[in-house]
Amino acid sequence: MPKPLEVTITVGTSFSIGGAFENPDKFKPIAERSVLCDGNGLDFMLDTFDQYKTNASFFIECANHYYFGDGPMKSIVDKIQAHGQDTQLMINPGWFYYDKSASYSQNDSCVERDYAELKTIFEKSIAAFKRMTGKKPDAIRTGNCQIDKQVYKIMAELDIAISSSIGQGIFRPDGKDMLLYSGRTKVDGIMEVPIFTYSDKDVMGRFPSKTLQITSCSWPEMKYILEKARKTGIENIVLVSQPFDYIKKRDNRYLEITKNRVNQSRLQKLCAYIAEHDQDFTTVDFGSQADQWKSLEQENIKNFKIPTRYRNGRKLQNLINDLFWNY
Repeated sequence: MPKPLEVTITVGTSFSIGGAFENPDKFKPIAERSVLCDGNGLDFMLDTFDQYKTNASFFIECANHYYFGDGPMKSIVDKIQAHGQDTQLMINPGWFYYDKSASYSQNDSCVERDYAELKTIFEKSIAAFKRMTGKKPDAIRTGNCQIDKQVYKIMAELDIAISSSIGQGIFRPDGKDMLLYSGRTKVDGIMEVPIFTYSDKDVMGRFPSKTLQITSCSWPEMKYILEKARKTGIENIVLVSQPFDYIKKRDNRYLEITKNRVNQSRLQKLCAYIAEHDQDFTTVDFGSQADQWKSLEQENIKNFKIPTRYRNGRKLQNLINDLFWNY
Protein backbone atom coordinates (compact mmCIF):
# COMPACT_ATOMS: atom_id res chain seq x y z
CA MET A 1 0.00 0.00 0.00
CA PRO A 2 1.38 3.46 -0.87
CA LYS A 3 2.20 5.78 2.01
CA PRO A 4 -0.64 8.07 3.18
CA LEU A 5 -1.37 11.34 1.40
CA GLU A 6 0.14 14.16 3.45
CA VAL A 7 -2.24 16.99 4.33
CA THR A 8 -0.64 20.21 5.53
CA ILE A 9 -3.00 22.64 7.25
CA THR A 10 -1.47 26.10 7.30
CA VAL A 11 -2.80 28.91 9.47
CA GLY A 12 -2.13 32.56 8.67
CA THR A 13 -1.76 34.14 12.11
CA SER A 14 -1.77 37.93 12.15
CA PHE A 15 -3.30 40.85 13.99
CA SER A 16 -5.72 43.24 12.32
CA ILE A 17 -5.07 46.79 11.13
CA GLY A 18 -8.75 47.28 11.91
CA GLY A 19 -9.32 50.33 9.72
CA ALA A 20 -6.42 52.28 11.23
CA PHE A 21 -4.83 53.03 7.87
CA GLU A 22 -8.02 54.57 6.49
CA ASN A 23 -9.03 56.44 9.66
CA PRO A 24 -6.15 56.60 12.18
CA ASP A 25 -7.83 59.23 14.34
CA LYS A 26 -10.82 56.98 14.95
CA PHE A 27 -9.44 53.44 14.79
CA LYS A 28 -6.43 51.61 16.19
CA PRO A 29 -5.01 48.20 15.21
CA ILE A 30 -6.40 45.17 17.04
CA ALA A 31 -4.10 42.65 18.70
CA GLU A 32 -5.04 39.41 20.50
CA ARG A 33 -8.79 39.73 20.09
CA SER A 34 -8.47 39.40 16.30
CA VAL A 35 -6.79 36.00 16.76
CA LEU A 36 -8.43 34.65 19.92
CA CYS A 37 -11.94 35.75 18.90
CA ASP A 38 -13.50 35.06 22.32
CA GLY A 39 -12.30 31.46 22.24
CA ASN A 40 -13.77 30.76 18.82
CA GLY A 41 -10.59 31.46 16.84
CA LEU A 42 -7.16 30.18 17.84
CA ASP A 43 -8.37 28.24 20.89
CA PHE A 44 -11.02 26.46 18.84
CA MET A 45 -8.41 25.46 16.27
CA LEU A 46 -5.90 24.24 18.85
CA ASP A 47 -8.54 22.25 20.73
CA THR A 48 -9.69 20.65 17.47
CA PHE A 49 -6.12 19.77 16.52
CA ASP A 50 -5.56 18.29 19.99
CA GLN A 51 -8.73 16.21 19.77
CA TYR A 52 -7.82 14.61 16.45
CA LYS A 53 -4.02 14.63 16.87
CA THR A 54 -3.70 16.95 13.87
CA ASN A 55 -0.39 18.58 12.97
CA ALA A 56 -0.47 22.08 11.48
CA SER A 57 1.85 24.96 10.63
CA PHE A 58 1.02 28.43 11.93
CA PHE A 59 2.54 31.17 9.77
CA ILE A 60 3.18 34.02 12.21
CA GLU A 61 3.19 37.69 11.21
CA CYS A 62 5.77 39.40 13.42
CA ALA A 63 6.19 42.99 12.21
CA ASN A 64 3.13 44.03 14.21
CA HIS A 65 5.64 44.48 17.05
CA TYR A 66 6.38 47.93 15.62
CA TYR A 67 2.98 48.95 16.93
CA PHE A 68 2.26 46.55 19.81
CA GLY A 69 5.72 45.46 20.96
CA ASP A 70 6.67 41.77 21.11
CA GLY A 71 4.34 40.83 23.96
CA PRO A 72 0.95 40.33 22.28
CA MET A 73 2.10 38.12 19.40
CA LYS A 74 4.58 36.28 21.59
CA SER A 75 1.69 35.29 23.86
CA ILE A 76 -0.04 33.84 20.79
CA VAL A 77 3.13 31.99 19.76
CA ASP A 78 3.57 30.61 23.28
CA LYS A 79 0.02 29.24 23.20
CA ILE A 80 0.60 27.60 19.79
CA GLN A 81 3.89 26.05 20.86
CA ALA A 82 2.40 24.84 24.16
CA HIS A 83 0.03 22.73 22.06
CA GLY A 84 2.97 21.25 20.15
CA GLN A 85 2.18 22.96 16.86
CA ASP A 86 4.68 24.22 14.28
CA THR A 87 5.44 27.92 13.69
CA GLN A 88 6.75 29.49 10.50
CA LEU A 89 6.99 33.10 9.26
CA MET A 90 4.46 35.18 7.36
CA ILE A 91 5.45 38.58 6.01
CA ASN A 92 2.95 41.44 5.72
CA PRO A 93 4.93 44.59 4.85
CA GLY A 94 2.05 46.91 5.75
CA TRP A 95 2.96 46.71 9.44
CA PHE A 96 6.30 48.36 8.68
CA TYR A 97 4.39 51.63 8.35
CA TYR A 98 4.80 51.80 12.13
CA ASP A 99 8.59 51.30 11.93
CA LYS A 100 9.81 54.88 12.18
CA SER A 101 13.45 54.01 11.47
CA ALA A 102 12.61 54.57 7.78
CA SER A 103 9.76 55.85 5.64
CA TYR A 104 7.59 52.81 4.87
CA SER A 105 4.29 52.99 3.04
CA GLN A 106 1.06 51.22 4.00
CA ASN A 107 1.48 48.93 0.98
CA ASP A 108 1.01 45.37 2.25
CA SER A 109 2.32 43.57 -0.84
CA CYS A 110 5.76 42.05 -1.37
CA VAL A 111 5.39 42.44 -5.15
CA GLU A 112 7.42 45.01 -7.12
CA ARG A 113 8.95 46.67 -4.08
CA ASP A 114 12.35 48.28 -3.92
CA TYR A 115 14.79 45.39 -3.55
CA ALA A 116 16.83 46.84 -0.69
CA GLU A 117 13.67 47.81 1.19
CA LEU A 118 12.13 44.36 0.78
CA LYS A 119 15.31 42.65 1.92
CA THR A 120 15.32 44.82 5.04
CA ILE A 121 11.67 43.89 5.66
CA PHE A 122 12.60 40.20 5.45
CA GLU A 123 15.66 40.60 7.67
CA LYS A 124 13.73 42.46 10.37
CA SER A 125 10.81 40.03 10.19
CA ILE A 126 13.14 37.05 10.59
CA ALA A 127 14.80 38.70 13.59
CA ALA A 128 11.42 39.32 15.23
CA PHE A 129 10.35 35.73 14.50
CA LYS A 130 13.50 34.43 16.21
CA ARG A 131 12.76 36.53 19.28
CA MET A 132 9.18 35.30 19.52
CA THR A 133 9.67 31.62 18.65
CA GLY A 134 13.26 30.90 19.64
CA LYS A 135 14.17 29.57 16.20
CA LYS A 136 14.84 30.54 12.61
CA PRO A 137 11.93 29.90 10.22
CA ASP A 138 12.15 26.90 7.91
CA ALA A 139 9.58 28.44 5.55
CA ILE A 140 8.14 31.84 4.66
CA ARG A 141 4.76 32.84 3.29
CA THR A 142 4.19 36.28 1.79
CA GLY A 143 0.95 37.92 2.88
CA ASN A 144 -2.05 37.50 0.57
CA CYS A 145 0.10 35.12 -1.53
CA GLN A 146 1.59 38.17 -3.27
CA ILE A 147 5.00 37.10 -4.52
CA ASP A 148 7.44 37.78 -7.33
CA LYS A 149 10.87 36.49 -8.31
CA GLN A 150 12.88 38.88 -6.17
CA VAL A 151 11.33 37.32 -3.05
CA TYR A 152 13.13 34.07 -3.92
CA LYS A 153 16.41 35.91 -4.46
CA ILE A 154 16.13 37.52 -1.05
CA MET A 155 15.24 34.22 0.59
CA ALA A 156 18.29 32.57 -0.97
CA GLU A 157 20.52 35.36 0.34
CA LEU A 158 19.02 34.92 3.82
CA ASP A 159 19.29 31.11 3.70
CA ILE A 160 15.57 30.32 3.95
CA ALA A 161 15.05 27.36 1.63
CA ILE A 162 11.25 26.95 1.52
CA SER A 163 8.40 29.21 0.45
CA SER A 164 4.68 28.49 0.59
CA SER A 165 3.50 31.70 -1.02
CA ILE A 166 1.72 30.75 -4.24
CA GLY A 167 -2.03 30.29 -4.26
CA GLN A 168 -3.28 30.77 -7.80
CA GLY A 169 -6.88 31.37 -6.71
CA ILE A 170 -5.77 34.18 -4.36
CA PHE A 171 -3.06 35.93 -6.39
CA ARG A 172 -1.58 34.96 -9.75
CA PRO A 173 2.15 35.79 -9.85
CA ASP A 174 3.90 36.85 -13.03
CA GLY A 175 5.88 34.28 -15.01
CA LYS A 176 5.18 30.85 -16.52
CA ASP A 177 7.42 29.11 -14.00
CA MET A 178 5.23 30.58 -11.25
CA LEU A 179 2.13 28.71 -12.48
CA LEU A 180 2.28 26.26 -9.60
CA TYR A 181 -0.84 24.54 -8.31
CA SER A 182 0.40 21.66 -6.15
CA GLY A 183 3.45 19.58 -5.33
CA ARG A 184 6.87 21.12 -4.74
CA THR A 185 8.92 22.97 -7.35
CA LYS A 186 12.25 24.77 -7.13
CA VAL A 187 12.08 28.36 -8.34
CA ASP A 188 15.43 30.14 -8.52
CA GLY A 189 16.84 27.76 -5.94
CA ILE A 190 13.96 28.03 -3.44
CA MET A 191 11.51 25.18 -2.96
CA GLU A 192 7.99 26.54 -3.49
CA VAL A 193 5.25 24.51 -1.80
CA PRO A 194 2.08 26.10 -3.18
CA ILE A 195 -1.33 26.05 -1.58
CA PHE A 196 -3.33 23.41 -3.45
CA THR A 197 -5.32 24.95 -6.31
CA TYR A 198 -7.97 23.22 -8.41
CA SER A 199 -10.76 24.22 -10.78
CA ASP A 200 -14.47 23.67 -11.35
CA LYS A 201 -16.74 24.64 -14.20
CA ASP A 202 -18.59 27.94 -13.79
CA VAL A 203 -21.84 29.08 -15.43
CA MET A 204 -19.89 30.52 -18.38
CA GLY A 205 -18.23 27.19 -19.10
CA ARG A 206 -14.84 28.36 -17.83
CA PHE A 207 -12.65 26.62 -15.27
CA PRO A 208 -11.45 29.30 -12.82
CA SER A 209 -8.73 28.50 -10.31
CA LYS A 210 -9.77 27.98 -6.69
CA THR A 211 -7.32 27.67 -3.83
CA LEU A 212 -8.17 25.22 -1.05
CA GLN A 213 -9.40 27.25 1.93
CA ILE A 214 -11.57 26.21 4.88
CA THR A 215 -13.55 29.43 4.74
CA SER A 216 -14.73 29.01 1.16
CA CYS A 217 -14.69 25.25 0.45
CA SER A 218 -17.52 23.00 1.62
CA TRP A 219 -16.80 19.77 3.47
CA PRO A 220 -18.17 17.54 0.64
CA GLU A 221 -15.87 19.45 -1.72
CA MET A 222 -12.82 18.94 0.51
CA LYS A 223 -13.63 15.25 0.97
CA TYR A 224 -13.92 14.75 -2.79
CA ILE A 225 -10.58 16.50 -3.32
CA LEU A 226 -8.84 14.34 -0.72
CA GLU A 227 -10.25 11.11 -2.13
CA LYS A 228 -9.47 12.00 -5.74
CA ALA A 229 -5.96 13.14 -4.81
CA ARG A 230 -5.38 9.86 -2.99
CA LYS A 231 -6.60 7.80 -5.95
CA THR A 232 -4.48 9.73 -8.45
CA GLY A 233 -1.29 9.43 -6.42
CA ILE A 234 -0.85 13.02 -5.26
CA GLU A 235 1.51 12.93 -2.29
CA ASN A 236 0.85 16.21 -0.49
CA ILE A 237 -1.90 18.84 -0.27
CA VAL A 238 -1.48 22.22 1.41
CA LEU A 239 -4.56 24.17 2.50
CA VAL A 240 -4.95 27.50 4.26
CA SER A 241 -7.03 28.92 7.07
CA GLN A 242 -6.97 31.77 9.62
CA PRO A 243 -8.25 31.93 13.21
CA PHE A 244 -10.88 34.52 12.27
CA ASP A 245 -12.39 32.08 9.74
CA TYR A 246 -14.26 30.52 12.63
CA ILE A 247 -16.21 33.59 13.69
CA LYS A 248 -18.66 36.05 12.19
CA LYS A 249 -18.22 39.72 13.03
CA ARG A 250 -20.40 42.77 12.47
CA ASP A 251 -17.47 44.94 11.35
CA ASN A 252 -13.68 44.98 11.25
CA ARG A 253 -13.43 46.12 14.88
CA TYR A 254 -14.38 42.71 16.33
CA LEU A 255 -16.79 44.40 18.75
CA GLU A 256 -19.59 41.91 18.19
CA ILE A 257 -18.71 38.39 17.15
CA THR A 258 -20.28 34.94 17.17
CA LYS A 259 -19.01 31.52 16.18
CA ASN A 260 -19.10 30.57 12.51
CA ARG A 261 -20.71 27.17 12.87
CA VAL A 262 -20.32 26.23 9.22
CA ASN A 263 -16.57 26.83 9.13
CA GLN A 264 -16.03 25.24 12.54
CA SER A 265 -17.84 22.13 11.33
CA ARG A 266 -15.69 22.04 8.19
CA LEU A 267 -12.46 21.97 10.18
CA GLN A 268 -13.78 19.39 12.64
CA LYS A 269 -14.97 17.10 9.85
CA LEU A 270 -11.67 17.45 7.98
CA CYS A 271 -9.58 16.56 11.03
CA ALA A 272 -11.90 13.72 12.04
CA TYR A 273 -11.87 12.24 8.54
CA ILE A 274 -8.09 12.26 8.34
CA ALA A 275 -7.83 10.67 11.80
CA GLU A 276 -10.41 7.98 10.95
CA HIS A 277 -8.68 7.10 7.66
CA ASP A 278 -5.08 7.08 8.83
CA GLN A 279 -4.05 4.42 6.34
CA ASP A 280 -4.84 6.85 3.54
CA PHE A 281 -4.18 10.28 5.06
CA THR A 282 -1.90 11.93 7.58
CA THR A 283 -1.22 15.51 8.65
CA VAL A 284 2.31 16.90 8.47
CA ASP A 285 3.81 20.33 9.12
CA PHE A 286 6.63 22.31 7.54
CA GLY A 287 8.98 22.10 10.51
CA SER A 288 9.08 18.31 10.66
CA GLN A 289 9.35 17.92 6.88
CA ALA A 290 11.68 20.81 6.00
CA ASP A 291 14.87 18.78 5.57
CA GLN A 292 13.16 16.45 3.11
CA TRP A 293 11.01 19.02 1.33
CA LYS A 294 13.74 21.54 0.58
CA SER A 295 15.52 19.07 -1.70
CA LEU A 296 12.78 16.77 -3.02
CA GLU A 297 10.43 18.07 -5.71
CA GLN A 298 6.93 16.72 -6.42
CA GLU A 299 4.84 16.90 -9.57
CA ASN A 300 2.90 20.12 -10.19
CA ILE A 301 -0.64 18.96 -11.10
CA LYS A 302 -2.14 21.79 -13.17
CA ASN A 303 -5.53 20.43 -14.20
CA PHE A 304 -7.14 19.03 -11.07
CA LYS A 305 -10.88 19.44 -11.66
CA ILE A 306 -13.93 18.70 -9.54
CA PRO A 307 -17.58 18.27 -10.62
CA THR A 308 -19.77 21.35 -10.90
CA ARG A 309 -22.19 20.02 -8.28
CA TYR A 310 -19.63 20.73 -5.57
CA ARG A 311 -19.27 24.30 -6.78
CA ASN A 312 -23.03 24.81 -6.68
CA GLY A 313 -23.33 23.32 -3.20
CA ARG A 314 -20.47 25.46 -1.93
CA LYS A 315 -21.93 28.64 -3.37
CA LEU A 316 -25.32 28.01 -1.79
CA GLN A 317 -23.95 27.10 1.63
CA ASN A 318 -21.60 30.08 1.73
CA LEU A 319 -24.37 32.45 0.64
CA ILE A 320 -26.72 31.27 3.38
CA ASN A 321 -23.92 31.37 5.94
CA ASP A 322 -23.05 34.95 5.00
CA LEU A 323 -26.67 36.11 5.07
CA PHE A 324 -27.75 34.69 8.42
CA TRP A 325 -25.88 35.60 11.60
CA ASN A 326 -26.98 32.52 13.58
CA TYR A 327 -26.87 29.95 10.76
